[in-house]
Amino acid sequence: AQRFRYANGDIHDLERQLQRADAAGCRVKMVATDGVFSMDGVIAPLKDVCDVAERYGALVLVDDAHATGFVGATGRGTGEYWGVADRVHVVNSTLGKALGGASGGYTTAHPLLVSLLRNTSRPYLFSNTLAPSVVGAAAAALDLVDNAATRTPLLERLWANAALFRARMADAGFVLAGKDHAIIPVMLGDARVAAQMADALLRRGVYVIGFSFPVVPRDRARIRVQLSAAHEPEHVNHAVDAFIEVGRELGVI
Repeated sequence: AQRFRYANGDIHDLERQLQRADAAGCRVKMVATDGVFSMDGVIAPLKDVCDVAERYGALVLVDDAHATGFVGATGRGTGEYWGVADRVHVVNSTLGKALGGASGGYTTAHPLLVSLLRNTSRPYLFSNTLAPSVVGAAAAALDLVDNAATRTPLLERLWANAALFRARMADAGFVLAGKDHAIIPVMLGDARVAAQMADALLRRGVYVIGFSFPVVPRDRARIRVQLSAAHEPEHVNHAVDAFIEVGRELGVI
């Protein structure tokens, strides 16, 4: 197989790479994308991806690890968010992240493709099965997400927490990346400042991680904040208060 890389979220570059694939004589083409670019908290332009892929007869594969369970009206991920779930051919995702941190993951696709993967995918063939306790926990998490009575209050609380954090942090003068997601990166630029801020926040009871090169581009260091439905408003306000205090100490705001 040949690989043609396109710039992150750049639909025009995606089209150029599909044209290159055609010129190279590729008979089967597949566009692979994250559903959510987790370091930036940005949801991929999946409708545009599907539009371009269809023009060139390409399949679409989405890694939806940072969308499963909470993105979209009923938590079914990026395809539901953009209204293109029926135009995505393969979805890879995880039983961790929003589903509670269980091990393992899954692939959903046409039954014939799933059968092919069962018989040819080396990571699948040479892996032990998941422990029954992990499968049970994952199934219970999916039941919670699939049931409107349990899903709705969780999603409402999650998005309220994200809106509260983003609004207060922006009002305080912090530069934030992303939108419409519970991952909210606080952009700092300097790797040393990101590490110092993360350490100072931990001393104040706020556990966050600083990311810097090579995980993110140079001079784009950040603290990636992940809001949860398990947080209460007082938790979010405590975190923002700590960010403001440390931000002033370090000259960030």
